[in-house]
Amino acid sequence: MANEEVNTGRRRFLTATTAVVGAVGAGFAAVPFIKSWSPSARARFAGAPVTQDISALAEGTQMVINWRGQPIYIARRSKAMLDVMQTLPPLLADPDSKNTDQQPAYAQNASRSIKPEISVLVGVCTHLGCAPEHLPEVKPQPFDPDWKGGYFCPCHKSRYDLAGRVYKAQPAPANLPVPPYHFENDTTLVIGVDPQGAA
Repeated sequence: MANEEVNTGRRRFLTATTAVVGAVGAGFAAVPFIKSWSPSARARFAGAPVTQDISALAEGTQMVINWRGQPIYIARRSKAMLDVMQTLPPLLADPDSKNTDQQPAYAQNASRSIKPEISVLVGVCTHLGCAPEHLPEVKPQPFDPDWKGGYFCPCHKSRYDLAGRVYKAQPAPANLPVPPYHFENDTTLVIGVDPQGAA
């Protein structure tokens, strides 16, 4: 009889100990699982705004930076380039940037930019996602003897002007997108955030 009482007490002790150890183990196992639901530092960084100094960007040149895994083309256009762009609307598929998915309202203008001389575009062809080449000079090209400067996609020959507006009858269906951006000051761009007060 006394032996049975000892076994019952021991059984209760072992059951309680096992339950406590199991609960603690489940807690430790749950922490990494719950933490895995949070976005990684890399994922948080991938969506973060990017700040770029453009003070060294000369007329007719372009720099490429990365934002959200996409190349962003930042180019400085001369007055002559802007003048040539004014002559192109009859050749373009969407010269007035009416496709509002391709640019924010503050870039829905002839230069598709906040400042006419600074172009900011997502450098991904709207046909199949290739990277168009920046060819700003007005001179004959193998793909166009009357080239007025702009972007040429070597994958399937789509052509865009210096504002990223696509020419008519191209494989690309739409203009190059304009990402959200604003000027922090005269020489600093912030990609990924609209200007204050922009809709």
